[in-house]
Amino acid sequence: MVSKWQARIALACIAWVAASATAAPGVADYERSLGLREAWSGLTRDVAFPAQWRSDGHFYYRHTVEGGFAFVLGTPGSDALQPAFDAARLAQGLSQASRQPQTALKLPFSRFDYVAEGNDPNGAIRFYQDSDYTPWRCTLRDYVCAPVATPGRPRGFGVVRDLRIAADNAPRRSPDGKWEAYAEGFDVVLRSIADGGVKRLTRDGRSDAFYDPETLAWSPDSQHLAVYRVKPGLARLVTRVETSPSGQLQPLLQTQLYPKPGDPVDIEQPVLFDVDGTRKDIDTQLLANPYELSPIQWRSDSSSFSLQYVQRGFQAVRVVAVDAASGRAHAAVEETAKTFVYADRTYAHDVGGLGKEILWISERDGWRHLYRVDGTSGKVLKQITRGAWLVRDVLRVDDAQRRIWFTASGMDEGRDPYQRHLFRVDFDGKGLTRLTDAPADHDIAISDDGRFYIDVYSRPDMAPIAELRSIDGTRLRELARGDISRLLAAGWKPPESVVAKGRDGRTGIWGMVVRPRDYDPGKRYPVIENIYAGPHDAFVPKTFWPFGYHSGGDKQIGMQALADLGFIVVQIDGMGTAHRSKAFHDVAWKNLGDSGFLDRIAWHKAMAARDPSYDISRGVGIYGASAGGQSTLGALELHPELYTVGVAMAGCFDNRMDKISWNEQWMGWPVDEHYARASGVVNAAGLRGDLLLVVGEQDSNVDPASTAQVVDALIQAGKDFDLLNVPGGEHSVGRSTGPIEYVTRRQFDFFVRHLMRAPTPHWNSHAAPRQ
Repeated sequence: MVSKWQARIALACIAWVAASATAAPGVADYERSLGLREAWSGLTRDVAFPAQWRSDGHFYYRHTVEGGFAFVLGTPGSDALQPAFDAARLAQGLSQASRQPQTALKLPFSRFDYVAEGNDPNGAIRFYQDSDYTPWRCTLRDYVCAPVATPGRPRGFGVVRDLRIAADNAPRRSPDGKWEAYAEGFDVVLRSIADGGVKRLTRDGRSDAFYDPETLAWSPDSQHLAVYRVKPGLARLVTRVETSPSGQLQPLLQTQLYPKPGDPVDIEQPVLFDVDGTRKDIDTQLLANPYELSPIQWRSDSSSFSLQYVQRGFQAVRVVAVDAASGRAHAAVEETAKTFVYADRTYAHDVGGLGKEILWISERDGWRHLYRVDGTSGKVLKQITRGAWLVRDVLRVDDAQRRIWFTASGMDEGRDPYQRHLFRVDFDGKGLTRLTDAPADHDIAISDDGRFYIDVYSRPDMAPIAELRSIDGTRLRELARGDISRLLAAGWKPPESVVAKGRDGRTGIWGMVVRPRDYDPGKRYPVIENIYAGPHDAFVPKTFWPFGYHSGGDKQIGMQALADLGFIVVQIDGMGTAHRSKAFHDVAWKNLGDSGFLDRIAWHKAMAARDPSYDISRGVGIYGASAGGQSTLGALELHPELYTVGVAMAGCFDNRMDKISWNEQWMGWPVDEHYARASGVVNAAGLRGDLLLVVGEQDSNVDPASTAQVVDALIQAGKDFDLLNVPGGEHSVGRSTGPIEYVTRRQFDFFVRHLMRAPTPHWNSHAAPRQ
């Protein structure tokens, strides 16, 4: 006999199952989601992208128009805007040169630079095509386009020269026009312009210790010449098989110079010469164990030159100055850390170009702030900014006014700490002034003459507004106001911004939530996380454009397409990512396997506690690419109690297999047990959930052997998994290049089957999708 309470429990369970049940998506649902980007991305008008300035005082930017995008050009003194170039002619020229069809309203770039052509300083444009690392140049008189040939010897990730390719040995002429410097064999010589006489500066160059002509640097007074002598590092070559090359049947072999963590790098040593041939070898004590040295920069009075030194292991960065008369080197400014110094984000400004004062950005007090440093002694003269917020970017320094314009974030209690705002401050720390007020993220472009700036500000839920302002912040006029009325009418809804406490119970962790367009709060939806936890940035979008691609994962449009199949899709910035305090960032140190998971897990649990529709009872799905692919695999291996289904794309699954630069920055040097601890290969036996691996066969960013080694380890551990290896696919395959719809559909299928636990269409019975 069934009791009253048993009957009530049974009815409650039936109601819960009914509320949780999500109809399995059919072919029409998939087609709607796969076509969402194309259907929606053309529905906005006058959505402006970040502006740029020409040296002649004109500004320009891209904005949305009927049918696509247009580039416009304007001046502060006029309300009129004109086309930045003839888009139709440029599309035609680019189509002919690239053998890829282009249209005027959908040119394959969002930014460009004006460059000189003949006597016209703005007679051509230079740009990078979307998803292509090759620079292109098109003239604006006859619209001839061509890829830009970069002279010189490539370097693997900046630190190992490719000695298979000759260096750029074009003679470097002295500023006074009297001498030319170049390499002869492995040595450096001077040639007199007047009589052609040659003077050898060195005779000790060898193949294993050569003078690099690409590093030659003349002093402004033409009395001194500096150059790097180079001891070559390890020329590691990664070999990939291109199984299905276009235009031929048989496979090809592709090789790439690809230094990995722990590999010997090129060791550079500066050498100084007087024009009379006197040589001054520089004491290398301040340059011991280098990772890399910057190009040599002479001071404006020729009294000295400077270079930036990054120590191997990224725990010390310093500006080293070398006296031209004596060759003596000293540390003009130095930054050290027990964890890491983020070398790509260092900043040094030589006030007046004389080396007496240096503006420097440091995290020595726990936040990223501006300092003024004595360039002779290295002592801090003034901490210019301070507080529990951080300087993001220095946009302009006026040495005469002794004033700095910069963006900062985290200043406003209760607001999103990632939003950038514009400020100015004097060298003495006085006069700190906010120049932007709207609660949004502000992308600022200051004119070359320092009189104006353009502020393009937006949020994920607010279309951009572009304004022209004078440098004191006075609003001169509105340039553009994004119109998203048609997008809203089509059903687009802004993502939700959600903050919850992280692992320490105190720190706010910010995330973004995307729900199905037919969301019913009375139902329960399985949850999927779109992850990218690379420490070099923060990744939850703070600006409007929801349609873009991202090499590491989706923007909102991809999340919406997945959510519409019956999921709630989220993105979170956990500890270990950038743009918060030094302590927040330091979580990543020798700890990329952490990926902020303890913060993410706390965030998911907080969401489930406050929102009954947020169903994590079957676990959480997760997907990501590159570093996000590494994190996806790590989630399933190290946190199977929450993460149960994952799609990992182009992952750097073992940091010892990936590029040297990114991995040593966060994991340190020498390579130690921390690398193995974070490895998805080493931890393969921990896999409990369902895994799909996606890799491009020709990935030039992450060695595709990294994925193959995961496959081998999973096989050895007896694990079941799925693998999609795309022939010819690059690092961005399935996201912004290659068979995007096919890879995306496979990802959708995987979550429907394994997280929703619903059947998927039998695709082999249907027509092939668009590609």
